[in-house]
Amino acid sequence: MPIDAAKALAAEPRTGEISWNSKDVQLYHLGIGAGLPATDPDELRYTLESRLHVLPSFATVAGSGSPGVISGLSMPGIEVDLARVLHGGQSIVLHRPIPARGTATATNRIAAVYDKGKAAVLVLRTEVADTDGPLWTNDSQIFIKGEGGWGGDRGPSARLEPPAGDPDRTVERSVREDQALLYRLSGDWNPLHADPEFAKVAGFERPILHGLCTYGMTLKAVVDTLLGGDVTRVRSYVTRFAGVVYPGETLRIRMWPGEGSVRVAVSAVERDDAPVLADTVVEHT
Repeated sequence: MPIDAAKALAAEPRTGEISWNSKDVQLYHLGIGAGLPATDPDELRYTLESRLHVLPSFATVAGSGSPGVISGLSMPGIEVDLARVLHGGQSIVLHRPIPARGTATATNRIAAVYDKGKAAVLVLRTEVADTDGPLWTNDSQIFIKGEGGWGGDRGPSARLEPPAGDPDRTVERSVREDQALLYRLSGDWNPLHADPEFAKVAGFERPILHGLCTYGMTLKAVVDTLLGGDVTRVRSYVTRFAGVVYPGETLRIRMWPGEGSVRVAVSAVERDDAPVLADTVVEHT
């Protein structure tokens, strides 16, 4: 079996130093569609170094690129074909606002291995702290087709009851044709998002957008629409990747605000509102 659950869970955590600066933050923000209109003061918070605010989803790429999907596959006990890998879900817990530049220690480990029958799910946990204490915790759920069925723990269900009633707010965000090519410069080099031939081998008609790009675009929409553009109000953000996005499509982002949290659902407009992000919650102050 390519996945040795016991070995993966018993492996020593990998710890290393990461660093980032304002250029990394700006590139990430551009990669998730910030900067339109270019002179809009609300957008300059994401693109101009003299007034830079860091969207919390930057934590998914800070210092080392996509920490959950690629590096998790090189952990002990894990040996799989990249073409069979999908990002199943993502969560971030913010302990403090992320500075525009910093150096920190990142500790990575496999926190769980679940047997879903026809697939396996790895949960890679990344905990990041600097000299002032914890900054953030990332959990990436990595879905590996064809690697289940060994009789292991199925794990908890991430499904939530659908939000009640119509959404309070609905916004649409366009995905540029070159969005994936720009986003991958922040560190996720999976050819699934750029190489048409690789995408076909993986079962897609053409390259798909990174799930974490959609994740960032969605959080930005929530912050800008419901939190007054204040990135420091975000406390946690969780989603399940329910479907793919193709560059050139339009995201429809529906929001149901509640006390201290926002439920969110995202779909692809051009494909009859095909689900993209589900079971999505932003907790905030």
